[in-house]
Amino acid sequence: MRAARDLLSAARAELAGVEERLRSHPALDSFPPERLRRFAGEQFTILSSDRRSFAHLAARFPEPPAGDLFLDLAHGEGVALERLGQLGFDYLDRHEPHPAAHAYTAYVAWLALNGSRAAVALAFAANLAAWGESCGRLAALLRNEVDVSFFEFFAEPPADFEDRLLEVVEQGLGEGDSPERARVAARLLQAYELQFWDALVQR
Repeated sequence: MRAARDLLSAARAELAGVEERLRSHPALDSFPPERLRRFAGEQFTILSSDRRSFAHLAARFPEPPAGDLFLDLAHGEGVALERLGQLGFDYLDRHEPHPAAHAYTAYVAWLALNGSRAAVALAFAANLAAWGESCGRLAALLRNEVDVSFFEFFAEPPADFEDRLLEVVEQGLGEGDSPERARVAARLLQAYELQFWDALVQR
């Protein structure tokens, strides 16, 4: 998987500045109840959308390893939705989304319709560390206040998850997917991740 690993390394180098902004984001310094409620409401919409997006990707690219990975990602979003409910908030489906918080999931839906296997897999491989670290920090911050199984689910992905993503990147590159478009997808997804956290402190 040399080509896929090289592409991921290049993407991570390009995204280092954004990743540092994510790691030091003020939204992660404290998470009062109202911010947690907004987070849960935004995540309910995001997870519901992403689950459908991954299912659509599995239908577009059914051959392994891509098809298996996308089906597992769709299943994982369902698990995350169940754990989100354990935070104890009612009526998450009535939460009115903040526009900036949903650029991320709108782009995932766009990728599901238009993106290549390599673009989708590289974007999530590049985004994996920042999102996982953010969830890990929130799990530690909120452990004595709420059920943190939602945050732990994302903070501790399977050990082989990155390798599985890279297998799909390699599969796509081998069948003609554009590495440049994959790099752009990684850059955009990480930028939209930053917008999500910005939205949580904007209102």
